[in-house]
Amino acid sequence: MRPFTYERADSAAGAAKAAAETPSAKFLAGGTNLLDLMKLEIERPTHLIDVGRLPLAQIEATPDGGLRIGAVVSNSAAASDRRVRTLYPVLTHALIAGASAQLRNKATIGGNLMQRTRCPYFYDAAKPCNKREPGAGCSALEGVGRGSAILGASEACVATHPSDMAVALSALEARVETVTPTGATRSLAIDDMHRLPGETPHIETDLEPGELITAVVLPSPPQGRQEYRKVRDRASYAGGLFSLALAGEQMALGAVALKPWRATKAEAALAAGASHAEAAETELADARGLGRNDFKITLARRVMVAALEGTPVR
Repeated sequence: MRPFTYERADSAAGAAKAAAETPSAKFLAGGTNLLDLMKLEIERPTHLIDVGRLPLAQIEATPDGGLRIGAVVSNSAAASDRRVRTLYPVLTHALIAGASAQLRNKATIGGNLMQRTRCPYFYDAAKPCNKREPGAGCSALEGVGRGSAILGASEACVATHPSDMAVALSALEARVETVTPTGATRSLAIDDMHRLPGETPHIETDLEPGELITAVVLPSPPQGRQEYRKVRDRASYAGGLFSLALAGEQMALGAVALKPWRATKAEAALAAGASHAEAAETELADARGLGRNDFKITLARRVMVAALEGTPVR
């Protein structure tokens, strides 16, 4: 691990200002993703700003019947909160589906949203990767691509976003609250935060440099059934091959793109009277595989139909 300096932030605005003013600075909270990447010398921050002790660890009711979850609330604390379990079971199930209990005890809500891809070539510093080094190329295009994206990918990157939680938040139409380096606050829809790769896959979100997530805000619970389904190679500590969050009439897909994929086409098709199978076909009409991951299209279709029907996958 390379040398770095460290400071403990005493305010969210101060942390954002320090990050913007310090080259190669990174925020540190749970550190479950960042520290691994530092050990592999994929992330090379010269300065760490510890935000883990900021007063952002509360879960509070909002006036409109929703919840505000602070950015440094642990994944375990959010999943086990009675209000989350009762009102937003899809979020609890998504959080529990991610990583191991030990990691969930340390990982934070804000950090979960900002974690980086699990593409094996991103983690292998000996292989070209446009996310690590813009313009280097994408090794996954001709390499091991079993878990690669089937929607929204480009020639520059076919990685997928690893967050289960973010998929549930997309279906719940959550918003993300932030503070900017100037001290201003803003709120953006979860679906507007992450970016598809295009030609700049190294730019992963629409947050400005130094902008710090302070909370996730859930609207009032949706009417209807909530469910989270995840398919992976093994049941313990494995990234997903496909996941789906259902929250009333809203649906989002995971492990299919470099961001949580809100299934707006399927939602519109269902609202227009389409069958479950027709809605799934509509959403996946533009899905493309690399050969090694073509099965994910069939898998996604089958899981979508089963989830909408409330039956096991056939």
